[in-house]
Amino acid sequence: MAYNHLFSPVRIGTCEIPNRIALLPMGVFSPRLMNPDGSYTKDGADYYIERAKGGTGLIITGLVPLPPGGHLPSIMNNTETYVQNMKYLADGVHKYGSKVFIMISALSGRSGAPGDPAPSALPNVWDPRGVQREMTVEEIHDYVKWFGIGAKAAKDAGIDGVEIHAVHEGYLLDQFTISAFNQRTDEYGGSLENRLRFPCEIVQEIKKTCGKDFPVSVRYSVKSYTKAFNRGAVPGEVFDELGRDYDESKEVVKILEKAGYDMLDCDNGTYDAWYWPHPPVYMPKALNLDDVAMIRKEINIPVICGGRFDNPELADKAIGDGRIDMMGMGRPLLADPDLANKFKAGKLADIRPCISCHFGCLARIFQIDYAKLATKDISCALNPRCGMENHYNIEKAETIKKIAVVGGGIAGMEAARVAALRGHTVDLYEKTDKLGGVFVAAAAFDFKDDDRKLLKWYEKQMKDTGVNVLFNTEFKPENKEGYDEIIVATGAKERKLDIEGFDKENVRYAVDALLNQNIKDQNVVIVGGGLTGCELAYDLARKNKKVTLVEMLPTIMNVEGLSAANYNCLRDLMDYYKVDIKVNSKVVKYEDGKAYIETTTYNEPNIKDRAIYQSLQGVHRMVKPVDADTIIVSAGYVSDQSLYESIKDTNVHLLGDADHPSNLMSCIWSAFELCLKI
Repeated sequence: MAYNHLFSPVRIGTCEIPNRIALLPMGVFSPRLMNPDGSYTKDGADYYIERAKGGTGLIITGLVPLPPGGHLPSIMNNTETYVQNMKYLADGVHKYGSKVFIMISALSGRSGAPGDPAPSALPNVWDPRGVQREMTVEEIHDYVKWFGIGAKAAKDAGIDGVEIHAVHEGYLLDQFTISAFNQRTDEYGGSLENRLRFPCEIVQEIKKTCGKDFPVSVRYSVKSYTKAFNRGAVPGEVFDELGRDYDESKEVVKILEKAGYDMLDCDNGTYDAWYWPHPPVYMPKALNLDDVAMIRKEINIPVICGGRFDNPELADKAIGDGRIDMMGMGRPLLADPDLANKFKAGKLADIRPCISCHFGCLARIFQIDYAKLATKDISCALNPRCGMENHYNIEKAETIKKIAVVGGGIAGMEAARVAALRGHTVDLYEKTDKLGGVFVAAAAFDFKDDDRKLLKWYEKQMKDTGVNVLFNTEFKPENKEGYDEIIVATGAKERKLDIEGFDKENVRYAVDALLNQNIKDQNVVIVGGGLTGCELAYDLARKNKKVTLVEMLPTIMNVEGLSAANYNCLRDLMDYYKVDIKVNSKVVKYEDGKAYIETTTYNEPNIKDRAIYQSLQGVHRMVKPVDADTIIVSAGYVSDQSLYESIKDTNVHLLGDADHPSNLMSCIWSAFELCLKI
């Protein structure tokens, strides 16, 4: 398919973009990728240039802070060095015919650190016990001035435009525009026009400083999908909107256009509903399209639509019908920087799909590398080269070897793929008739279509790279002598529980339940509140099962590296579908259709660290029976190292879950890094 609309040019003000595909802004502010002056290092710039090389028409960078003197970089720290440093990015993007906008930011208000200024005295998103201070009028004027200075510096560096961060996602400027967050009584509060004064003054200052022809976009949330402080609304939920609703949004976009903005870069949500602007796998595909199309009717400037929007056919039609002007993608362009070129060439089967996990991107940029005492780089769970374009290149090996990879799960397939691309001869041993290992079960949920696409992508990679896949073949210790290197990726086995009554037929384990998808009973007890257990609970509850989730720890989803967007979304979905979550609990017996659940209570304090009950109980254990037609055990995995122990040597490598049970990102990255060195 040609996708003629998607690959037609579009104008943002006076700037012509060669096609309708935009890289949406995502945080890139680790010290390796961003300088103290807010400019990008060579590594940071090359991350963006790689996506321009891949055919993306418009590159919109992650936020660049403006307020000086904080713990983050800032353009205001040194505009001279900023201009000099940013020329490399501008020239690199232009070399491939693409255009680049810099997102400049007023930062976070109540969504940031305690003490950051906000429109009014508001509870902090992350710790509602803390209250932000109200921003002064003088500070607002300073910020407006900084936006003009920052935009001029970007223009002087050869950057094509700027995007204002943001009337979007509950950031500082968005908080000013929303009446629930703005209780001011001066010229920046009260009426809608007053609440929009701050972002309107910003674009007017930029136009005054940079000229009317310099394009200015604004990141914009059509609807807040926020029902209370720290509470989002899940898709399909009926609720009273605390933030911006449809009617107000129609008025807001007209005011923004009149003020001088040349484009709206749109999605939905706030930090209180963080899974809308950063939709995890549990959210629908193209979830914002109808909302963005609605406000497009109200204005004459172009709009970008983002939000799990990676279908070129749908985008082409939406653009052709005049519903939107550009297709915006963030994470899909991290997973595969050549996405646009593959769209154009019709090579959809060659696209490595984003699985909306957030492990390598959104969650990672807020993690600390304690060895360097710095935030980690943006990257991708599926694509270790993301953010490492200068360092992680797959090059031909100096010495060609014969390699055996044992185990056709994700780690094994990634190892085989990279080794084959480096020119090695690779045999992949898989003892079953199917590739994918335990990931086949993980991908079985109906909302994990992209996981299944990833399996198909790997299967195609095995064929395209010439890997010799040996199905229904078990690697024997005597096979060792025929290979220069052996990679053992035999995976892990489910942990079994020795509990009275768990030998019954209707006590099942997660892999079996996922592969067969045949739970007919009404009352289901799930043992284990990790990510798989919680996903099972959500999936069965939305299929009208009465689900009880039992977790031994005080909290559920204790998964290292899990994004708050994914956590909050799954928690809210389980609440919506009425999953009964029992923490500090365990099943001690299963008998006569009842699970006997022991719950331990402690003297947990209230939000002010004082007694929550009038009479304290101390540590108290109580056993209660719960109806359980079926019990599903999701208690984790135990590594299978039996083969490795029988053949281990200097040329034998243990990989993936066989080394230690972990997540997909760990399996892929360890396989990629190992095979770059072999």
